[in-house]
Amino acid sequence: MIKNAEKLNSRIWLSAPHMSGYEDEFIKKAFESNWIAPLGPNLEGFEKDIETFLGHQSQVVALNSGTAAIHLALVLLNIGKGDEVICQTKTFVASVNPVTYVGATPVFVDSESETWNMSPELLEKAIKDRLKKGKKPKAIIIINLYGMPYHVDRIQELSEQYQIPVIEDSAEALGSKYKGKPCGTFGDLSILSFNGNKIITTSGGGALISKSEQIKDKAIFLATQAKNPGVEYSHSETGYNYRMSNILAGIGRGQMKVLEDYVELRRRNFDYYFDALKDINEIIFLKEPINYYSNRWLTCVLLETNKMRNDLLKLLSDNNIEARPSWKPMHQQELFKSFPKYLNGQADKLYERGLCLPSGSSLTKDDLLKITTLIKSYFE
Repeated sequence: MIKNAEKLNSRIWLSAPHMSGYEDEFIKKAFESNWIAPLGPNLEGFEKDIETFLGHQSQVVALNSGTAAIHLALVLLNIGKGDEVICQTKTFVASVNPVTYVGATPVFVDSESETWNMSPELLEKAIKDRLKKGKKPKAIIIINLYGMPYHVDRIQELSEQYQIPVIEDSAEALGSKYKGKPCGTFGDLSILSFNGNKIITTSGGGALISKSEQIKDKAIFLATQAKNPGVEYSHSETGYNYRMSNILAGIGRGQMKVLEDYVELRRRNFDYYFDALKDINEIIFLKEPINYYSNRWLTCVLLETNKMRNDLLKLLSDNNIEARPSWKPMHQQELFKSFPKYLNGQADKLYERGLCLPSGSSLTKDDLLKITTLIKSYFE
């Protein structure tokens, strides 16, 4: 058992949780005051912390997952059975599953090469084609993939031109910015995730962000079983059990104190990888365009061939290092193969040749040296 524990502890993880020590204070207060129930002062405080960080009149509702936040966003936009929602095909499945929860149809759009996010050109092509078919999309769910902002200005233009609201999935992008403005503030509705592998964590959790206090109040109402005012348990709408607990919000309050430090540490990881591996021609890094600032949630590279990607995955795994392929596109998933799609081959290429390297804020320089030395050894 001791040997197994030592092996577990020595493993280099892709993106491990990183506790700061500040969390204990908030959790202790919750226990001392007996605020163990779902609501409490930590929850309100955590929401205020995020609102202060994001600025721009953001209204935040802390929930039990980012997936719940996307689901609520769709409900708030009155999207239901028979509607269509445009989705980024290059993403994790949690960005798309809520579309099926409400009975709507996802329409997949491929990526562009600069940020790996949704292609504005293909998005407009998809919108025009759906309109021609008599099916105006009810929303666009767009991702800030791996912490890299999407083409905000162009997507916003299309949203306004065709009057289609944007749900901005910033699950991976808290701390990222476009033109100095934080990710999580660009969508008509936006979402965050605090899953264990994210830039900060509440163990499990997420948040819905709007620009309206009225929408915030409605989201809280829906997330707490849609109970009507009064002492009786009276309900006139379908509600959900989606609120974050006061205990988990206490973890979040401690994590918010070190968010900017953790962003810098993840950016440090990227810089280390880039400096160590930039002379290997077979490796292409996902770089920041002008006016973009990525939290570098994960450092992602594109290899020259699928074989190289797979060889490196095995080499790292054999040395107790966790790395991952980039997200498998949704249009390739058995679950979604029959849905409409507008493709250019970019997402397929990124999946076949993309590699996500260990990127946690708790990585040491010895960890980074071990990883880059192994990668160099493969190409030597």
